[in-house]
Formats: sequence, C-alpha cells, structure tokens
Amino acid sequence: MTYSLQLYTVREALERDLPGTIARIAEIGFRQVEPYNFAATADALAAAFTAHGITAPSGHAPLLSADQDEIFAAANKLGIATVIDPFIPAEHWQDAAAIEATAAALNAAARKGAEYGVRVGYHNHQWELESSINGTTSLEYLASLLDPELVLEVDTYWAAVGGQDPAALLTRLGAQVKFIHIKDGPLDTDTAAQLPAGQGKVAVWDVIEAAKSLEVGVVEFDDYSGDIFEGIGESLSYLNRGKA
Repeated sequence: MTYSLQLYTVREALERDLPGTIARIAEIGFRQVEPYNFAATADALAAAFTAHGITAPSGHAPLLSADQDEIFAAANKLGIATVIDPFIPAEHWQDAAAIEATAAALNAAARKGAEYGVRVGYHNHQWELESSINGTTSLEYLASLLDPELVLEVDTYWAAVGGQDPAALLTRLGAQVKFIHIKDGPLDTDTAAQLPAGQGKVAVWDVIEAAKSLEVGVVEFDDYSGDIFEGIGESLSYLNRGKA
C-alpha cells in the first residue's frame, strides 16, 4: 500500500512557489503526488518531480470539458498512468439519461486515453451518493455503465457526507476502485473543519481494508483551518504507523 498527496491540498502554496512546495512535500515524506489541472504546469511539475524524487501515478483533469489530447500528452510527460475526471456537477446525477450520457463520455475519453497508454477514471463528491437511480446510488449506476478498463477513485469522505457507509460502498464497487481519497473530519460540508486522518469520524482503516483492489491511497484536504503542511504530515504519520 502506497500513499500519495492530492496537490489541490496545497494549491495556495503551489501558486506561490511550485518548486519549493514540491520540495517541502518530499521532506514530509511523500514520494507520490496526484496533480490537478496539470496540463498548464506540466513542465514545472516535471522539473520539480525529478529534483525531489517524486512520481505521480494519478492526476486530476477535466476530461469532459477540456482538450483531451493536451491532457494525455501532459500525463505522458509527467508519468501519470491514470487520469481521473474529478468533478461533474450535481445536476448531472439526478436522472438515468444524464448519467448514461456521462458514462458514454467517460468511455470515449478512455478510448482516447488508450491511444496515449493512459487509463481513465472518475472521482466522486457527495451528490453522486445522495441521489439514486433504480434503487442504487447514482455513482453505482455510473459504475455499471463504464467500460471495464475505466477505474474509480472513491472520495471516502464525500461518500460518507452523501449518506453512505464508505467501507460498504467500496465493498459493493469492488475491483473498479483503484484509488481512494483519504480525509477525515466531522462528515459535513464545512471543508475548513476537515482533520488529519485518524482525528475525525471516518473509520479510516475500515475504509482502506474494504478497498481490496486498491493501488494508491491519496491524502487530501479540501481546506484546513491549521497549517496545511502540519496537517498532511500528521495524516502521513498516522497512515505509516498502520492500524493500531
């Protein structure tokens, strides 16, 4: 089991000083990261990764609303093997036809990605779990429509906020789940109240153990009221200690 850091967590620091932020992440102990919107900063990221021994097994990019060729070419430059679409708004999850259209678009993106040797995935928020289609959550309905080569990155915190037991959800989704977002907190939409792993209401080890085909666990904070570098360090230390 390896751990990565979603770079959106330190987005403000990255905007101020990209090389210095990557250096600090490496000093904390991360050897893998998950970039976001990486096509715009691919050259700078590549240089920083090389300088500090960082790799990026996955990355977030708006595959359904941006230039896919540009995204997949940037993924190749950064060694990103899986590109994950991180956000499709809530209004697209309320009826079967809209979800079917999203699945078709993701399947088409996966075919394009295959031309670059890149796998495609999808990452949820809470609304895919709050809504249901034919007796199942909208996320699970989407999963049933995806081609076999597509993967899921389950944001376990937002799954819980959406009313699901994230460990049970991961069990139902099975081998489609290759990545999870690991975050903790009070399980509400106040992102600034999020906490380092092990300090909130998420049963972190139950979640990890339920993801039987997991490749990477990705630490993320959407926001944080404290020092973000201390927060990610506490999360990584908790995860590296292992289950008590």
